[in-house]
Amino acid sequence: MQTYLLISFIADDRPGLVQSLSEAVAAHGGNWLESRMANLAGKFAGIVNVSVPQARRQDLEGALGALEAQGLTLRLEAVRAAAPAPAHTPWRLDIVGQDRPGIVHEFSAALASRRINVVELRSDITSAPMSADPLFVASVGIHVPADIDLDELRERLEAIADELTIDYALVSAD
Repeated sequence: MQTYLLISFIADDRPGLVQSLSEAVAAHGGNWLESRMANLAGKFAGIVNVSVPQARRQDLEGALGALEAQGLTLRLEAVRAAAPAPAHTPWRLDIVGQDRPGIVHEFSAALASRRINVVELRSDITSAPMSADPLFVASVGIHVPADIDLDELRERLEAIADELTIDYALVSAD
């Protein structure tokens, strides 16, 4: 019987972090199912979903705990196999504009109030092409419930974009 673990981690970035984690998983008969990782501000952080035979789970947890001596901060959480998701349509929300506080908050509040789930968010600060001013750029993967009024959603996003003087695009991810 398989059990599922979600492993979240953060460490000072250096070569070999993924290798150390994957080695521990593989050595205990585990299967690396999915992951998301990134280097931000000199730190390497991620989350990994693995399956492992129930009989080897404690040994894997011990091996992962030993990695903390190498500077990894880990959190392990038992999870169930993925449950069927409610009916939704995948979309992507792209945001670009002069950096200012509150951009993520305004858009995420509009999405949450409509039961729209953020499934992935990537944001960066770059330099604007002509002025070199800080430019906020984000790509947000969202799952929109089947019963959402897309025209009303677009109106709300447009109002936020106008208020913040930024651009956005809502694009079907199908």
